[in-house]
Amino acid sequence: MPRALITGITGQDGSYLTELLLKNGYEVHGVVRRTSSLDRSRLHHLYSDESVYGKNLFLHYADLDDTTTMRRVLVSAAPDEVYHLAGQSHVGLSFEIAESTCKMTGMATLRMLEMIQDLEKVPRFFHASSSEIFGKPDTLPQNEQTPFRPVNPYGAAKAFATNMVSIYRNTFGLFAVNGIMFNHESPRRGENFVTRKICRAAAAIKAGRQKELLLGDTTAKRDWGHARDYVRGMWLSLQHATAEDYVFATGKLNSVQDVVEIAFATMELDWSKYVAQDQRFMRPAEPQKLVGDPKKASRLLNWTPETSFRELIEEMTQIEFKRVSGQVVSG
Repeated sequence: MPRALITGITGQDGSYLTELLLKNGYEVHGVVRRTSSLDRSRLHHLYSDESVYGKNLFLHYADLDDTTTMRRVLVSAAPDEVYHLAGQSHVGLSFEIAESTCKMTGMATLRMLEMIQDLEKVPRFFHASSSEIFGKPDTLPQNEQTPFRPVNPYGAAKAFATNMVSIYRNTFGLFAVNGIMFNHESPRRGENFVTRKICRAAAAIKAGRQKELLLGDTTAKRDWGHARDYVRGMWLSLQHATAEDYVFATGKLNSVQDVVEIAFATMELDWSKYVAQDQRFMRPAEPQKLVGDPKKASRLLNWTPETSFRELIEEMTQIEFKRVSGQVVSG
């Protein structure tokens, strides 16, 4: 069976990608940081399944900045495909921890490229890039040819990593792919991301466990899709005959206000009675008009999103209500 190694396997994308690869008959190896919490809730249903864990799914302790350990894991797993998803991915937080963001998101990708090209069997490599590399673009929508103009430390680190993947592909012949991922959410999204924060608040207010929701700029717009669709694009990109870069996006813009209105409507609540603006949540530099053009992925990979924006927010809110009501669900 084919083997895959995933960095960031315990994250939102890593958990959905693991499910997809196992369904497709892969042996999956995941990298777990030594400093991570023992809570692996996104993988619990697989980790606790004796027919899966230790047979088709294996977890390895390693840090991306520990080259010796990472190299040992790569040699031991001998993957056919590497999906590099790990890194500090919170845009707002990157202003507060700029140096560590650049180390974890930028330099860690360079180290991965160095290590895989030295392996006896060089695997195909996927790097999860981000729409934040475009920052404040002059053109709309953005595609694979749009110039990089990041406006935050996370975007700058991703731009460096994305360029390095292209350089190693063109210089050393690696099968290395940049998936330029526009915003993608799910019920497994971290609680410090605005979509999850909104859906959770609507559910908690409905359940009588919260009284109000404080937000920053609700006019900010994003191209939001479902993580399940985007990990399918990751896999498809490594099955293609040649290594290419792809934009994965819906091509549609929605605002934070749209998230608010759909989430509260799902709970049959009037959002205006509960939502207020708080200046503490306003970002120093907010990218505008980030909307992707996924035509290349559609043409070469036959990839199209299957879940609409409304369906995504409704699903997230309904599952949050089950959580706050005491029903344990993994999403």
